[in-house]
Amino acid sequence: MRIIPAIDIIEGSCVRLSKGDYTTKKVYNEDPLEVAKTFEAHGIEHLHLVDLDGAKSKHIVNYKILEQIASKTSLKIDFGGGLKSDEDLRIAFNSGANQITGGSIAVKDRETFLGWLSRFGTEKIILGADAMDEKIAVSGWQESSTEELIPFIQRYQKEGIKYVICTDISKDGMLQGPSVVLYKKILQKTANHSTAIRLVASGGIAKYEDLNILKELGCEGAIIGKAIYENRISLKQLEGFIIKS
Repeated sequence: MRIIPAIDIIEGSCVRLSKGDYTTKKVYNEDPLEVAKTFEAHGIEHLHLVDLDGAKSKHIVNYKILEQIASKTSLKIDFGGGLKSDEDLRIAFNSGANQITGGSIAVKDRETFLGWLSRFGTEKIILGADAMDEKIAVSGWQESSTEELIPFIQRYQKEGIKYVICTDISKDGMLQGPSVVLYKKILQKTANHSTAIRLVASGGIAKYEDLNILKELGCEGAIIGKAIYENRISLKQLEGFIIKS
């Protein structure tokens, strides 16, 4: 299972929110590159970089930070937040993103998202399936939709999507453990298909043991944010997990 630390950006700083609520913003470091380099120094190879300003603005904003991290580390970066147009995607990939995550766009403009999938391929495009009470949330989680989470994933699975990042918003930033029951359900409901879903769990990871649980469940990756920044899980522990894996 891949270990994927998260860096969320607001106004150039590395922050964390609780349940996606911008009023709960806590700044952890004003230099995202420094944070990324620290991750890399501990054997971490992947990074989940979220442009929270972009998610709110509905277009890419913090691409310079993406460019900086991509050019000064060897981290494989998946980038998301506010990607709405072909131009946003062009900027993200030109700035060094290995993959991009499309969430709101996959709900609101299916045609554009499928176009990206067709043009860039299933290794490059991740489906962002963020939900509250199994209903998809959009626009930086500021809006809910009527889309049911599992049918939403299944529809895109039929289109060949491989990577899915699923955040249970009620768990995000709360340090109360990941949404194990939900992930188990997703993996069961998407199992009988020619395209296997590579499910990346996000939200709620609070302790090292959570990683073993998600790995046993069959998650392909785990995104960890606040647990690292609040020293609930040490980078040394993550280094050990990666070596063991």
